[in-house]
This record gives sequence, C-alpha cells and structure tokens, in this order.
Amino acid sequence: MTKARGFDESERRAVYRAIRERRDVRRGFLPEPLPDELLNRLLEAAHNAPSVGLMQPWRFIVVRNLAVRQAIHNIFLNANQQALAEYEGERQKNYAGIKLEGILEAPQNLCIVCNSQSSQGHRLGRLTMPETALYSTVCAVQNLWLAARSEGIGVGWVSILEPALLRQTLKIPEHITPVSYLCLGYVDAFATEPDLERVGWEKRTPLKNVLSVDQYDNTWDGAL
Repeated sequence: MTKARGFDESERRAVYRAIRERRDVRRGFLPEPLPDELLNRLLEAAHNAPSVGLMQPWRFIVVRNLAVRQAIHNIFLNANQQALAEYEGERQKNYAGIKLEGILEAPQNLCIVCNSQSSQGHRLGRLTMPETALYSTVCAVQNLWLAARSEGIGVGWVSILEPALLRQTLKIPEHITPVSYLCLGYVDAFATEPDLERVGWEKRTPLKNVLSVDQYDNTWDGAL
C-alpha cells in the first residue's frame, strides 16, 4: 500500500516554525502600508481555509481610513476601562500595564465576519452543528495569521471591543457575526515568547495536561 507523500524536510520545518513562532502582535508596527499584492496573498491564504460544506462563510473588511480606525480605537478604550474594573489588586495593576492593541499604529486593520446563514454549502454539516460556520471562519483567521508570520507580517487580534458598536461603525448587518478584528502590518521584531507569558499574566499549559484517550478526563475540570 502506498502512502501520500508529505512535504520535504525543509518545507515541514517551515510550517512548524510558522506555527511555533506565530505571535499576537500589539506593538512595533511600522507605518508603511502593506502592498496590495501582499495583502491579497494573505487574504487568499485565509480564503483557502477549510469550511463546513464548503460554505466559505467568511467576509473580509479591510480598514485603512484613519477616522474609522480612531472610532474603533475609542470603542476599545471604553471596553478596556470596563475590563480593567473587573480586576483587583496586583492583577488589575498587571492588566493596566499590558498593551492590548495596535489599532492606530498598524496602517491597516482587518475585520473578519461570518455569514452563518449563507445558503452556500446547502447546510451540509450545519444541521447538527450550526456553530461550525463560526469555527470555519476562525480557521480562516488562523490561515491568515500563519501566512502573515511566514511573510514577516505582524498580526494582533483585538477582542476587547463591544460588538454592537463595532457593527455600527463598520455598518455590519445584524445577521452577520463579527469574528475577529485584526491589526496587521510590518513590524520591527517578533517576540521570542507570547506577551502574556512574558509579563506573567498566564503560563503555557503542557500538552500532556490536556490529552486523554477514548474518553473525557474528569480531572481536567478545575485543574488547569
């Protein structure tokens, strides 16, 4: 029996390196915009993501206008203040010192949304798990992120945004779900470790702590 061939060693190493060295970038963006050819290459990588039923539910909104980015930044500032109030003591102080976005520093932003009601794909796979439309869109985000890292492009996911205000600013219809708001651009450097690990916010969990065989491991509950 023959086996399908994998990539050669150098190609495999490049794939695993992109996965290992991918970073959520919040600082160090350079002012030079991405050329259209490069941006389209990244979007094509995202568009090649797997999707349930081949529905391809993702839609891409490129945000370059400074006034629009300033409006999004104001949404972040308000949401960030609310988040800060949820913490106390040393944890609050730690949170206040973390840079969590590069909305104005990055010369272009990207909002990726999901049309989970699209008829494309004829609902294959969505009758039992309709949320797979959102999962498919997240796969597109990951594809773009890894392709960007291989191109030396920084990507930062901003989740501290009020969805209703984001919808209003970008004129997103109610039946469309905002999935990710990304800052992307050339950067001066990539960190050797994730920012949240570096500042002591959280520690990385070893694979062995989240792996079981044949059934759910009840020791996971509250243990991680």
